[in-house]
Amino acid sequence: MDISFIDGFSGVIPELYLSILSLIAIYSFHKISIIWRYYRTRSQNIQPLQRFSESEFPRVTIQLPLFNEMYVVDRLLEAVAALRYPADKLQIQVLDDSTDETREMCQAKVQELKQRQMNIDYIHRCDRKGYKAGALSYGLQSATGELVMIFDADFVPFADTLLSMVHYFTNPKVGMVQARWGHINRHYSILTEIQALMLDGHFVTEQTSRNRSGCFFNFNGTAGIWRIQTIEEAGGWQHTTVTEDLDLSYRAQLQGWECVYLPNIVVPAELPMEMNSFKSQQFRWAKGASQVAKKLLMPVLTSQVPWQVKWEAFFHLTNNFNYLLLLVLLLLSLPYQLFLAQTGWRYGLAIHLPLFLVTTLSLLAFYAVAQEEQRGKQSPWKLASNLFLLMSVGIGLSINQSLAVCDGLFRVGRDFVRTPKHGVTSNEENWKTRKYRAAKNLVPYLELSMIVYLLLTITVAVFNAHYLSLPFLLLFLIGFIYVLTLSMFQHR
Repeated sequence: MDISFIDGFSGVIPELYLSILSLIAIYSFHKISIIWRYYRTRSQNIQPLQRFSESEFPRVTIQLPLFNEMYVVDRLLEAVAALRYPADKLQIQVLDDSTDETREMCQAKVQELKQRQMNIDYIHRCDRKGYKAGALSYGLQSATGELVMIFDADFVPFADTLLSMVHYFTNPKVGMVQARWGHINRHYSILTEIQALMLDGHFVTEQTSRNRSGCFFNFNGTAGIWRIQTIEEAGGWQHTTVTEDLDLSYRAQLQGWECVYLPNIVVPAELPMEMNSFKSQQFRWAKGASQVAKKLLMPVLTSQVPWQVKWEAFFHLTNNFNYLLLLVLLLLSLPYQLFLAQTGWRYGLAIHLPLFLVTTLSLLAFYAVAQEEQRGKQSPWKLASNLFLLMSVGIGLSINQSLAVCDGLFRVGRDFVRTPKHGVTSNEENWKTRKYRAAKNLVPYLELSMIVYLLLTITVAVFNAHYLSLPFLLLFLIGFIYVLTLSMFQHR
């Protein structure tokens, strides 16, 4: 095969490839540090400073931000109405920005709950200014509570959730308390199982590790309680990013407020059941994290917080940059195979294979720890296959997420694209009969182009007998095929 056209780059390609792979490996070593800190601190059982007596319970406002949630709103309102708490100290705000039938459904349900002696208000805005952050801020203007608890539309809190969390506010330094997300429809499909694995890695291992080792962690937008004073002193809900929860969390902790994560208190929620909704959700989270990094990373690094807090904040806020690095690595895979055809396979074996193994094994360990800690009954083979698919899906999302990172860093717009909820929790139900869908975009065509590119790269690897490269290239290929297939098929 004629490879003379890359002769001029023969010195650049391996160095660039190695540099990108080394940066990815650094983020992988950070995953190992999270696991180490998790095991070092997991025996810490954080308890409230004391417990409120029945007469001392603080007033609580529960905010339910909604936008076109007709399939889940009734379930949400029933679950919130069942929360155990002194009725004279509880206010519920339905913050409904909907433009469809959800409005009438909400109003009817609110009237029903009023007749059941619930202190509940229906608040509708017509302009959606500031999106969710704007709705939460607007609701605070008429909030009567000292604390505010937030639930997104797809969450179904247990009756004792509020009572289990509120006592942590006996400590006047505590500004926010976050519960762990559970998954109502974890076993609905392979896609929901993969999402559950991803989220478990964050909520079981990552959040626990950060909080208990004294580092900053983030409010997850729902299933948590804020002290209203904390929100005000931190600058309020701001809609300069599409992850207002992450933004406020960091501003509050920079102000010196303590935040508490409670992994043993679980609030179930619905996972997206279609690939395009999942990609839309991941895009928003990656874009928002990049916006917060641009906004707050330098203030964190130049603050008076300990160096380990700054170190963790850097990796936390820039974690999605990994997708950009991975995408560049994928684009370099073909030139790298052509380079190996000149220099021989031993170069790749001696230098690059160890880095590939470190990044792969650390990622697998990160998610495996989360599953082990939950002591589920999942068979080892089932877990192994799901972890393999999780890695593949992560790779398949690299174009979607890279665009999100660039969007957050370089584009001025702050469009908030919500994740459609279908209210489907069992395999007997079909989400395809529901009208909500994620918006179409051009990303699948870019994913198709990457599949063609990887097929060409695999052909070159086979032609030159670079068989050690094939497992990784095939993993990349499977990821893009899986993501693209679901993206296209589920639209039809």
